[in-house]
Amino acid sequence: MKHELEDAGFVVRMIAQDASFGRRTREAQGAALFVSIHHDSVREWLLPQAQKFSGYSLFISRHNPQAGKSLHCASAIGAQMRAIGLKTSRYHADRVLGENRPFADAENGVHYFDNLAVGRAARMASVLIEPGVVVNPIDERRVTEPAMRRRIAAAIAQGVSACLQ
Repeated sequence: MKHELEDAGFVVRMIAQDASFGRRTREAQGAALFVSIHHDSVREWLLPQAQKFSGYSLFISRHNPQAGKSLHCASAIGAQMRAIGLKTSRYHADRVLGENRPFADAENGVHYFDNLAVGRAARMASVLIEPGVVVNPIDERRVTEPAMRRRIAAAIAQGVSACLQ
């Protein structure tokens, strides 16, 4: 994704994934948007049913000082993910299965996660992206396949570009 964003004219700062969330957001100060990419999983008791959980999700925090911009960017990214044929993961909004993360934009797979460390700690707009559910064998193959990773990176870059320009 770094190259896709740079090709679109953005300055990209990669921040060590082993850094604390607080350190990550401090290192990102001055950025127009903080994007954190993760893999999705399920609670341990749901692992025997892992094949039922699939799709991408985006998360924002209403406690972020730029929550409106965060939602706008997450929706733009989600729309691009849908445009490449990915499906939204709907289980996060379930009270039991997904810890009751209500939708901010159901069509584009954006959830509110108000206590999300990345969203709360960042002083700039912030989006956490989970492109797939890694415990689902089909999703795992999808998000680790190089051509699909490039398509996902391009979709994220197009969403960021649409949001920020």
